[in-house]
Amino acid sequence: MIIDSHNHIGVDLQVYLRGHFPYAQHLSDLEREGKSLGIERWIVFPMPAYLALDLASLRKGKITLGNEMESVPFAWDNRRMLEEIYELFPKQGKAVIPFAMFDPSRETKAQEKALRALYREYSLYGLKTQTTMIQSPIKSLLGEGRVFLQLAEEWNVPILIHSSTLPSDIWAQASDILDIAEQTPKVRFCAAHSCRFDRVQLDRVADLPNAWFDCSAHGIHCQLAVQDHPIVAPKERRFESDYARPAQVLLDLATTYPDKLLWGSDTPFHSFAGNEDGEMIHLISSYAQETEYLHSLPDALKRQVSYDNTLKFLGRSLSE
Repeated sequence: MIIDSHNHIGVDLQVYLRGHFPYAQHLSDLEREGKSLGIERWIVFPMPAYLALDLASLRKGKITLGNEMESVPFAWDNRRMLEEIYELFPKQGKAVIPFAMFDPSRETKAQEKALRALYREYSLYGLKTQTTMIQSPIKSLLGEGRVFLQLAEEWNVPILIHSSTLPSDIWAQASDILDIAEQTPKVRFCAAHSCRFDRVQLDRVADLPNAWFDCSAHGIHCQLAVQDHPIVAPKERRFESDYARPAQVLLDLATTYPDKLLWGSDTPFHSFAGNEDGEMIHLISSYAQETEYLHSLPDALKRQVSYDNTLKFLGRSLSE
């Protein structure tokens, strides 16, 4: 069995309103395409931006909480996703492993109340946050957001966290994520996007018994490395590999960190196109390309990074 450990479903109004791509994905479309590529299970969660954000501000690229529709981060978005999985499409829903999204710094008590209500109604397998897009410091997990660490420990579920090494990204530094993991040994963590190929942080993941990393959006991150773009780690800290050959990079990562790598595609964000701070970015990959990199691995290693390691991160077994 192959598990894709990183997928968004739903609509992201921030991406849509700012004229960027992609901005939406249906659960049914994800499963239909994924099955054609040999994928059998999917960890899924809502899009990064939530309905409780002010839409006029979102259109300007600013994050402001509150509007007349919603006031609690991800309360509507998590419920909408779980209703789609368990009520609208229960047959397809059996193949997915839902994580609930959270904002670590805003209305955390109200989020806890909403999450506990969902947990009583539906099966939840983990928590997820993407703090860069919502401009919410991940370090808040050690302060006002500690409730999410407490929920993860209480429910014995892991936390998947978007990571960055770009110095200007003060919200999602991989080093901060691993500091939190080090200080919270009873909770399992995954730092997304291969820690932007930062060898120092990848080695830290390897040393922590409760930490993993995923390779989501692998293809476009390799493109960025070839361009020597600052979104990925600088050369002096970058994991050594041939980034012009993404399959080789994945093999090198899996060989170096065989117990720590989780394979994930980041659908639909395995591609991105848009104008960011005056820079036109056009990074296009596909689900087929992401799975090609996985299928190029030796069988034993492929199983380890796309199934065995994922089960350890989840802390549970799954029916085949």
